[in-house]
Amino acid sequence: MKPPFYQRYLIIVIACAIFGLATVIQMVRINYTSYAQELIAKSEEYQGVSKTIYPPRGNIYDRKGNILAGNQIGYEVGIDLKYVTDPDSIAFAAASLLDGLDYTYVFGLASTEKQAGEYRYFVLSSYVSKDKIEELIELKNSYAERRKEQKTLKPSLSGLVWAPMQQRTYPEGTLAANVLGFYDYFTRENAQGAYGVEGAYNRLLTGKPVQVFLPNDPNLVEALPAIDPGASLILSIDREIQKMLEQTLQDAIDWSGAEGGTIIVADPKTGEILGMASTPFFNPNEYWKYGETFTGIVPYNRAIGTAYEPGSVFKVITMAAALDSGVADVNTTYNDASGVYWVENTWPIYNWNYGAWGLQDMTGCMRHSLNVCLAYIAIDLLGEELFYDYLQAFGFGRSTGIDLANEANYPLRLPDSNLWMTMDLAANSFGQGIAVTPIQMVTAVSAIANDGLMMTPHVVRAVIDKGQQYNVSPQVINSPISAQTARDLTEMLSVSLEEESSAALVDGYRVAGKTGTGQIPTELGYTSNLTNASFVGWGPSDDPQFVVYVWIEKPTISQWGSEVASPIFKDVVEKLVVLMRIPPDNVRNRQANE
Repeated sequence: MKPPFYQRYLIIVIACAIFGLATVIQMVRINYTSYAQELIAKSEEYQGVSKTIYPPRGNIYDRKGNILAGNQIGYEVGIDLKYVTDPDSIAFAAASLLDGLDYTYVFGLASTEKQAGEYRYFVLSSYVSKDKIEELIELKNSYAERRKEQKTLKPSLSGLVWAPMQQRTYPEGTLAANVLGFYDYFTRENAQGAYGVEGAYNRLLTGKPVQVFLPNDPNLVEALPAIDPGASLILSIDREIQKMLEQTLQDAIDWSGAEGGTIIVADPKTGEILGMASTPFFNPNEYWKYGETFTGIVPYNRAIGTAYEPGSVFKVITMAAALDSGVADVNTTYNDASGVYWVENTWPIYNWNYGAWGLQDMTGCMRHSLNVCLAYIAIDLLGEELFYDYLQAFGFGRSTGIDLANEANYPLRLPDSNLWMTMDLAANSFGQGIAVTPIQMVTAVSAIANDGLMMTPHVVRAVIDKGQQYNVSPQVINSPISAQTARDLTEMLSVSLEEESSAALVDGYRVAGKTGTGQIPTELGYTSNLTNASFVGWGPSDDPQFVVYVWIEKPTISQWGSEVASPIFKDVVEKLVVLMRIPPDNVRNRQANE
């Protein structure tokens, strides 16, 4: 028998169960509505703020430890809305003292309506100098004194706040700027390295940002996590050599009246770039002026960013191909009876002075820089297939892979192209009708100075990451010619300079090299007197420790490489052997025999 009031109890239990279930369902539903999500988000903001902490960017050093790029403290200035009492004073101070800020814009931010329990912060300016912050502090204190004297609430900079942050700095100013690039940090969130090493190694230098939550309750604050800085780089660049090259280049531009130029010094045995000077010079501390300095198509670094017709320095490559392939040797002769070589009985090739030089061996062809002789070698001895095989083996037609951002490359026009003709072969043999970059020429010629081994050019010597140093090992790209060919050609070009009594000769040191005068084509062809004057040389001849490449663009004092680039090469080498501590040849030979 059921107890009295059973049905009543049952109804109450069922009603409670239904009510409890409905309550649970409603609670779940409320938690998943947009309004609930908004409340949760606001509660999290009230509890604290999430911030991205950026690690210090890695430093950049020269090969001897001199700092070329580092960091200093700058400041981020912003508005903490909950403390703002006087938007007008904040707008006036920011517009007056901080660059690029408009009064109306700042006033609008500072006047934003406050929401209860909501944290609002606006960034006004990043990387503000310490001097500007001191001016803000002084103004803030003067406002405080005025309020105290006048017993008012205004003027006030309450809510205008600042916090320290890392700022990129280049203590040497313009030195090696074309190699370093710059760090574009107009906004911290979008900051990144541009050009040069800063661009090529941006991710490595930047490190990994960390997201952290900072609670408003001081009892919940924990120590910030350890953040590893970005990796640092040790460059192959020598600060003193770089400084010497930049000063020499500037003097050369002033003396020659040239439009621009480049000088590169490389170690042929490792591919390390010891110095790379290029115009125009630029101060990366003022990176925002980039557009004012590099106008039109002017590249950030001519040494890797400009492809041009090199002229007769390219004859070194043609002669290397002839000697290595066996189609010619140092005793092979060419009779320049008329001073003209006819390509397919249609197109004439002339020497630089339109003269005939008679019977010449291969050294004589290089000494007198005979276009007709090199055209003969390319067409009659090498042939198109072998000639272009050697050009590609030397790396022309593709990038060198140097570890700098924005390397340019101009592809070779090969015989399988519909646009190619035999005249291209003739012109290419003496450096016309072919576009190369200075770094391509340095890389190719370094193989001749390094017993036939062509090394990958690079400017980073080591990486320092998390307390460990990782050295960059030299890498062989190719071996386009034999060691014997390289030595024979070096001797040939050493003798050539000596017999010529070249302006490139350096007292006490035997060097090998070749001048170049490349005509600059116009819409009407090679009709102007504008030239690229260049010289490539290496030494000491018996044990090459440097390759120097000089390119002067559109000199006005003379159009000839022998008169413009050769003396610049001599000037560079005379200073270079001192900085590299290379004894004169007689001293080295005596030491070797002791």
